[in-house]
Amino acid sequence: MIGKTQIARAKVAIQLWQHLGLGWMAYRVKYALQQRAGTMRKRLPATLWNEQPLTNFLNEHELATPQAYMDYRKGQSLPFFFLPEQREQFSSIFNQWDIDGSPVIEIADQIAFGKLHYFERTVGDMGSPPNWFRNPFTQDEAPADQHWSEIPDFGYGDIKVIWEPSRFSFAYTLVRAYWRTGDEAYAQLFWSLVEDWRQHNPPQTGPNWKCGQETTFRVMAWTFGLYGFADSASSTPERVATLAQMIAISGHRIESNLDYALSQRNNHGISEGVGLWTIGLNFPEFKSANSWLEKGREVLEALAQELIYDDGAFSQNSVNYHRVMLHDYLWAIRLGDIHGQPLSQSLKERVDRAANFLYQLQDEESGSLPLYGPNDGALILPLSNCDYLDFRPAIGAARYLTSQQRSYDAGPWDEELFWLFGAEALDNPVGKTERKNFSAEPSGYYTLRSENGFVFTRCGLYKDRPGNADALHVDLWWKGENIACDASTYSYNAPQPWNYALSRTQYHNTVAVDGRDQMDKVGKFLWLPWLTTAQRYATQSEAGHLTYWEGEHHGYHRLEAPTTHVRSIVQLPSEQWLILDRLESQKNHDYCLHWLLNDYPFEWDEPSKRVTLSTPKGGYQIQLGASIDTTIVDLQRALPDDPRGWRSPYYMTRQPALSIALSATAQSINFWTLLGPGTCQVTATESGLTLSHALWQAELTIDKESGSSGSKLRESESLVSNIDLLLQDGSKDELAINQF
Repeated sequence: MIGKTQIARAKVAIQLWQHLGLGWMAYRVKYALQQRAGTMRKRLPATLWNEQPLTNFLNEHELATPQAYMDYRKGQSLPFFFLPEQREQFSSIFNQWDIDGSPVIEIADQIAFGKLHYFERTVGDMGSPPNWFRNPFTQDEAPADQHWSEIPDFGYGDIKVIWEPSRFSFAYTLVRAYWRTGDEAYAQLFWSLVEDWRQHNPPQTGPNWKCGQETTFRVMAWTFGLYGFADSASSTPERVATLAQMIAISGHRIESNLDYALSQRNNHGISEGVGLWTIGLNFPEFKSANSWLEKGREVLEALAQELIYDDGAFSQNSVNYHRVMLHDYLWAIRLGDIHGQPLSQSLKERVDRAANFLYQLQDEESGSLPLYGPNDGALILPLSNCDYLDFRPAIGAARYLTSQQRSYDAGPWDEELFWLFGAEALDNPVGKTERKNFSAEPSGYYTLRSENGFVFTRCGLYKDRPGNADALHVDLWWKGENIACDASTYSYNAPQPWNYALSRTQYHNTVAVDGRDQMDKVGKFLWLPWLTTAQRYATQSEAGHLTYWEGEHHGYHRLEAPTTHVRSIVQLPSEQWLILDRLESQKNHDYCLHWLLNDYPFEWDEPSKRVTLSTPKGGYQIQLGASIDTTIVDLQRALPDDPRGWRSPYYMTRQPALSIALSATAQSINFWTLLGPGTCQVTATESGLTLSHALWQAELTIDKESGSSGSKLRESESLVSNIDLLLQDGSKDELAINQF
């Protein structure tokens, strides 16, 4: 007989075929079999460095001696983002970004003592000299003597923490410190760390060779350091030739497993294309330079069309991975232009569209974005004093590519623009684009904006793998404060209960049914079946005081008693937002409406289901209610062994948050949540809700939940049929939604 396990596996296989295709499935099966057979170990055998001397990779063997190679590099004057001779000239420019001191100097000085800012935030002790294989937070240590293909992805805690020092992102910090001060200690530290890494990481051995994308990020940082310290006495011919050999071997590592990266349909393929492109452009003396250059171009051109959607969204459904993609293309496009090897105009337009996409999701005051989707702490071009959560450096530089205009008034975010485009970019005009209500279809990203804030939600079809089970999640921002927020990620592989838990539906600002996720998690990074979502209505009143958006998802249609979730967002005057949720089924379910709020001082009125936050910008209220009386409400903040009530804006860092849950058991139900500054009273009426504010009153006619009346929301109807608004001055505004 066929057991439940076999049936479940067959079901997963069918869903994989439906969403990813037979070709993808066949490749993954083949790749897994090859890994077991040791194919990669045979294709890229572990060696010692001296078994692959630089001469093996050069077109001209006479360049193999360090001095000859150094003379060649200097004689060719291969261009980069900046010229070494500009260092003293530019040193004074940094003063405008270091008004309150230079944090980059402090961070660079800490590196000398083995203190590294992991994921741009948490200081960890990597050791001095570093232990390149140890997680300083958990003491997990990966084997240093095994071929990388034999080391499991999740066998030694969170391998991303082990990889972090080997990205060499600190090279950007050391160059920035050196260009500010001229202190040779920073150049010497860079080369010492390169030499130590080389000593402990022979080719293809250990965890730091495991990922081609990580290899690319290391090559980018090494190249930046090579040019950034080019005029330093520490950059000896021996060191330069040695680093060139390391980069050449890295190129072969990237090329050898590129197909696997491409099969992931995400920034791994893009990054590895950037790696080949970078080596091909900057090291034309290598035998493989031309083939790597053309392979890199092919990958970058193809993936820009495939993975950057027509509306500017990115395949990974993550704002931070979107930034990684922007940085990849920003580096590649700019480097190609400098070398007279431009990438296509259609690619540049695609990247510009992707930059404008993030710009429209951005909070204007803080520069941050809703932390939608997986967030692994990656910032591959840390070239400014801005916080990791500030997206202005990346967005501003990427938009500059095609417009030749700055997107923001002068500020520390301009340093990234300076490093990539030169001092002349700082003199170019500011061409601001208005942020307004934004709709990116069919990817399904939406914002509604008020004078002092905005709400964000996602409701669209998936073309590529979902990262979180978070359809109809709502982020809310007010005066630069992220009032209702995304919990983000914390870690991809941590001890329970933190093991990628925050990706689940119940920790997002939406409704969970029966404690289930909107999709089933069948792998570390795989949700099935991909849920379907759709925008239902989007309209605004004639006078502009009222805006209405509505969407639905069918993630819970897979339940034995299918449930449809419809959510509407109503924008009202005075920065008030009403979120309405309708859950409709033919049988009883346990429904839980959840909100995660930033950790402000608060007052909790449980009988009224209202919390009042004391934010730095003033008081802010959130009140919840439901169409039935038998509900349970509770507020929780940061219990030590429960992911609920935590958020993780920075990878591997947890911060307390306020979690409010309103639960009920019913066949169908309507929830409502009112969020806004000041005081607004909500009263349930026979036809819906009345909202009373000091400056206005609104009457909403809402569809009733099914029950004894047998009423049911039809596909052609909106959840709210009519809104009547009476302002203090006696004027009126109305929105009849079902007429649209």
